[in-house]
Formats: sequence, C-alpha cells, structure tokens
Amino acid sequence: MDDEDAWFTGLYTRMHPRVLAYARRRVRYDQAVEVTDETFLIAWRRREDLPAAVLPWLLVTARNLIAEQVRRGDRQDALALELARCAQVAPHQGVDAVVVERMTVLTALAQLGDKEREALILTVWDGLPHRQAAEVAGCSSVAFAVRLHRARRRLAAALEELDGRPGGGAGGSIPADSSTASDVASERS
Repeated sequence: MDDEDAWFTGLYTRMHPRVLAYARRRVRYDQAVEVTDETFLIAWRRREDLPAAVLPWLLVTARNLIAEQVRRGDRQDALALELARCAQVAPHQGVDAVVVERMTVLTALAQLGDKEREALILTVWDGLPHRQAAEVAGCSSVAFAVRLHRARRRLAAALEELDGRPGGGAGGSIPADSSTASDVASERS
C-alpha cells in the first residue's frame, strides 16, 4: 500500500462513522449508506483538492448528495403520480385516443407564442405557483397573470379549431372562455 492509499484509508476509517451519522439523521439507513459511500468515492476522486479540514467538506458533499436524492425522489414520485393518472384514464379510453389527445394539445401549444407557451408550461406542467412562474418568466406577477389568461384563451381557441368542438375537445383540460378563434386573431393584430 502506497502513502496515498494509506492516507485515504486512515481518513476513511476516522471519518466514515461521522459522515454516516450525519446522513442517518437526514435519510433512511440504506440511503445514508449509499450517500456515505458516494461521498467517499467523490473524496477519493478529488483527493488532490481536499482541504486540510476535510470533515466539513465531506459533510457538505453528503448534504449535496442527499439533496440530489430528494430531488430524484420527487421526480420519481411525480412520475408515479402521472403513471397512476394515466392508468385511470386508460380504462376509459384506448391508447390511440390518449395519443390523439396528446398530439392535439401539443399541436395547439405549438401555435402559441413562446411567452404564452412558457406561461402554460410553467404553471400546468411544472406546477409552479403564479409568483414563482412569473419570476422564472422574468416579469411581474400581474403581467404573468395576464399572459397566462391570454395563453389559456388562445390555447382553448386553437384546440377548438383543431377538434372542431367547442371547449377544446381534448379532454377539456384547459377551460375555454367566450373568446373565439376570430377574437384571438383580432387580438394578435
């Protein structure tokens, strides 16, 4: 064993219990073990850059890995919810109807301007509250609310035009108001 291996083995022996204890206070045991192992793998890869006071660096690395695990878990939970929603829709509609509905909505979205499409995507698909969506869009909450209102109206008109049915027809997911395609066209002028 060379000096570098011996140094890292000593570091691992001294710090592993402390990093594991830190992780165990924040996540389940199996996740804590995974985070701790990943922390020391990163430390090994970055051993040339480790500071003299290595424990704080190890704990920050573990904290960042835990945060990534939480984000990954949130994405997996969102995916599970979406799959469950799709499973509820599936018995009522064939797969072809779901595909047609999705294509209709995507085609209607493509007809919107970039800012309107972004407003809908931020609120509906990304699930952001208006205030946060406005911050992402780089405008005030009031301006965003107006943009979102117009986007919904124009999407409903585009869906109505594509489906040939009042109210959008594609599952009714975007409420239509009293505007028509000609109203929307005159607004754009």
